[in-house]
Amino acid sequence: MSIASPLVLTDLYIYPVKSLGGIRLTEAAVGARGLCHDRRWLIVNERNQFMTQRQTAAMVHLKVEPAYNGFLLRHQARPDLLPLFVPFAATPDKTLFVTIWDDMVFASRARPECDEWLSEALGQPCKLVYMSDMVRRDVEPELNPEGQLVSFADQYPYLLIGQKSLTDLNARLAEPVGMDRFRPNLVFAGGEAFAEDSWQEFYIGDVAFRAVRACGRCVLTTIDQRTATKHPAAEPLRTLASYRTQRGKVMFGQNVTGPTSGTIRVGDTLTVTSYKSAVASEYAGV
Repeated sequence: MSIASPLVLTDLYIYPVKSLGGIRLTEAAVGARGLCHDRRWLIVNERNQFMTQRQTAAMVHLKVEPAYNGFLLRHQARPDLLPLFVPFAATPDKTLFVTIWDDMVFASRARPECDEWLSEALGQPCKLVYMSDMVRRDVEPELNPEGQLVSFADQYPYLLIGQKSLTDLNARLAEPVGMDRFRPNLVFAGGEAFAEDSWQEFYIGDVAFRAVRACGRCVLTTIDQRTATKHPAAEPLRTLASYRTQRGKVMFGQNVTGPTSGTIRVGDTLTVTSYKSAVASEYAGV
């Protein structure tokens, strides 16, 4: 009789600026909007609309490095641009309304030199803005009656992916891809491929989380995170679509909510305490 391997948290990531590079952590504090410092900054265009790699693939070149009480932005292809320091939080001196998907939220402006640096780095006018603790942006209310909040992340505070799920995908690809294509916060080892699809309530260490629904993937997954080039055959999205399509969306990973406080660490055990009553298993190609 085989013994199931334990579920263990292997990677923790935050993305201080939405759609820019991530920072890998060994431990992270949990806040009301997700992991502390995750996607609290956002780049917007001249119309104050959010920018991502979907439309501006050159954002791949902007790497994020940890620094004391903040982080550094570095352009990997432009050594002439000196690294830019950005604090974890902005002062609320200047504010404006910005649009992210269907939401319009209040945001604080960064220092003018941040806007200048980013405009030069991306070759178009843009601004850097911050979401303060006073801002309320709700997770989908119909699925979250608890009133969970989210930062500038697309929809949910956390994205969870099992390492076995990526292994399953890579076994079907001519050229394997890294986990960075999918921008998770939480990566775990153990269990079967796509085991996370069936989870509902689970703990990481002693911190409780809830897997709400699968995450629909987009063209961003086809962008090489080293070169900013899109795959000519739209991989891995094309292969994922062949066996992970549901209701017209390609699913990979779980959108997750959590508590307002706590600390999680790489090496923590994951314990699943309840499962979804109806798992969405009717994927194309299965």
